[in-house]
Amino acid sequence: MRVTCLFFVMGVACLQQQAALLSLTQLGYLIALASLTFLVVRRFIDKTENPNFWCNLNRGLFALVVGFVWASCFAHFYLRTSLPSAYENQDLTIIGTIDSLPLQMAEGQRFNFAVEQLLDSRLSADDQAHFPEKLSLSWYLKRQATDDPENPGVRPGERWHFKVRLKRPHGAANPDGFDYEVWLLEQGIRATGTIRDDAGGGAVNQRFSEFVWSVGNIVERGRAILRDRIHAALPGYPYAGVVVALVIGDQREIPQSDWTVFNRVGIGHLISISGLHITMVAGLFSGLLAFLWRRSFYLNLSLPLYVPVQKIAALAGAMMAVLYVALAGFGVPAQRTMYMLLVVAVAIWSGRITSFSSVLCLALSLVTLLDPWAVLSPGFWLSFGAVAVIIFAAGGQLQPDTDGRWQKFVRDVRIAGRTQYAVTIGLVPLTMLLFGQISLVGPVANAVAIPLVSFFVTPLALLGSVLPMPLSVFVLKLAHGLIQLLVWFLDYLSASPMAVWSAALPSFSIFLMALVGMLWMLLPRGWPMRWLGGVCCLPLIFQTPLAIANKDLRVTALDVGQGMALLLETAHHRLLYDTGPSYSVDSDSGSRVILPYLKARGINTLDMLMISHNDSDHSGGALSILRQLPVSLTSSSLALDSPIVAQSARHRRCQAGQEWDGVHFEILQPVPVSYESIKWKPNARSCTLKVTTDHHSMLLPGDIEAIQEDELINSIPDKLKADVLLAPHHGSGTSSTPAFLHAVSPVLGIFQVGYLNRYHHPKAEVYSRYADFGINRLRTDESGAITLQFSASLQFSQFRQEHARYWYGQ
Repeated sequence: MRVTCLFFVMGVACLQQQAALLSLTQLGYLIALASLTFLVVRRFIDKTENPNFWCNLNRGLFALVVGFVWASCFAHFYLRTSLPSAYENQDLTIIGTIDSLPLQMAEGQRFNFAVEQLLDSRLSADDQAHFPEKLSLSWYLKRQATDDPENPGVRPGERWHFKVRLKRPHGAANPDGFDYEVWLLEQGIRATGTIRDDAGGGAVNQRFSEFVWSVGNIVERGRAILRDRIHAALPGYPYAGVVVALVIGDQREIPQSDWTVFNRVGIGHLISISGLHITMVAGLFSGLLAFLWRRSFYLNLSLPLYVPVQKIAALAGAMMAVLYVALAGFGVPAQRTMYMLLVVAVAIWSGRITSFSSVLCLALSLVTLLDPWAVLSPGFWLSFGAVAVIIFAAGGQLQPDTDGRWQKFVRDVRIAGRTQYAVTIGLVPLTMLLFGQISLVGPVANAVAIPLVSFFVTPLALLGSVLPMPLSVFVLKLAHGLIQLLVWFLDYLSASPMAVWSAALPSFSIFLMALVGMLWMLLPRGWPMRWLGGVCCLPLIFQTPLAIANKDLRVTALDVGQGMALLLETAHHRLLYDTGPSYSVDSDSGSRVILPYLKARGINTLDMLMISHNDSDHSGGALSILRQLPVSLTSSSLALDSPIVAQSARHRRCQAGQEWDGVHFEILQPVPVSYESIKWKPNARSCTLKVTTDHHSMLLPGDIEAIQEDELINSIPDKLKADVLLAPHHGSGTSSTPAFLHAVSPVLGIFQVGYLNRYHHPKAEVYSRYADFGINRLRTDESGAITLQFSASLQFSQFRQEHARYWYGQ
């Protein structure tokens, strides 16, 4: 059974690596062929020398095909609805219900919306039949704050009439980055958009019903009530978002700065309704009911004679897990633990519980059966990996409970220490493969945080969220005070420069070698040469960034939406040109895109950060990078009193160039005198950088416009020619004049633009102008991250092509 489950998961994982889906007809042929092969091979297995092995392999291969076909059918079902491209960025009128707990933002609210009715005559019957059933909407309330009593925003379960402007699912596509598009697909969300303000004061956006009864709406409204109670008890408290996460599993209110600390010390898994908390609450309720069930004889009920205590305890624990996971809105991570507990309960009731490994494999296959995209989540592999490591280290067996109390206490402490050691060591290869870093202070942080959060903070937070006022205020403040003490301790651990070990993401072969080494180290005492396991892990933790030859240049134009951010690498130096946009008060491309990419590459320092000018789509991520990554030098055209300049360890204006590893970097503009003038806009002062190797060159002009282009043509025309041109001002109508394109004469033009951006960059006439000059055009909204390799020849790659997946553009 275990082999069958594992091969089924492998088949599901194989489907998630495909660039396109097989048709339903092709899937039918595939499963028919697999079934026929399975039956034919089965007839000859008994004649082989090792029938058990071949029987398991035959079942496993059939399960692999079944997993592939099942995940394919699942994908076909969820992709059956999509927003017609003709209606993107068009105003549509819809009726439906608020389908999730709204996220309160400084600018408004964001929530999921279940569509019930379309009120637009432009949509044909076929369009309406395939229109997305669930949307992710943002409502930017400009005229009134969301905490205004007259305009409180939306609440789960309400029915609303909205005018919306929608887009098909689209997210940034970068190497080793978060895949927003598959996350939307997993949530069943097939379009995103914004709610349009009522034009002329009309009543277009209005509430029709206070509450629409359904199980999902009841759950979400209950979560909203609990969140409101927490905020009422902890108004303005810095860690109220952590309390909310522990009670209802909503982590969106925790600022990025706190997540940085939690991840550095390795306790991010605790700041939510985690598997540990679900198991703890289920265990407490199970133990309480078992205690009462055993003592029912005192009431002359004799309940254990009808249902054994073990079975009723398993059932109670599983039901409590379901209720607790409902508090998390049936989030995918919480579901995994719930399924595992349900499998255990079913196994106990059916009398089929044989081993923990069998239960783990069955739960693993159940999760992928109900959610095939779970295999793309790091949490999926970490949660099941942790349990698998514990089972492996313990030998899959429990010791009999025959000791006295003191001996039992000593044994439990020893087992806890051994378990912590096994999980810490055993998950190192997987953690490095997924994140490129491990927390060296994690064991210490978890030794303090796990008991404090699990046995004190979480119970207090749950209790305080349901107690009557003012008792709930006291309990919630006590929970918040414990969190503050914990964060103070974690800040101290995180501040150490040795808190985290980082390296480039390993290749799969290095990961497998390290995994074998870790398993070797976890074998029982007396196993020969266990220290060799540590030797196998050395390539994993000492991975180095990609080597670049001397005099060569590698440029990565990251997909940051509507903004610029390019990483330029020579043999021993790295320069980041611009840092992309700021997305919201607590989110920017520096923390969301650039830093994760640098860490995945094993890049822990920058030799230079160049901010071309002060527009937020170029400088929005700079502060996040300067706070979290050592930067030797910041070069910019910013005012000297800019916060970015103040945060920089060393700053100079964009004037001087330099040569690194045989590659020449030259600033073409602004000229020094322009810094003294007040008539120029930030765009006019954009740092224009030309990078030249022995064979090729690239020009990065920031947001210069026609006037600056003309000045460059008239002053230094001989320096403008380049093989690659980063389109000035994202291809706006005020840049890329014919004279400038003629002077540069590039063979390749790159447009860093956001998908369906509000500026309509690149302008159609400008984009066509590049084609008229015979320039090959690439744009990040279509290609994702673009990587250029300048050596003897000029080569480029596009992430969405090299890493094609069937959900892209769907």
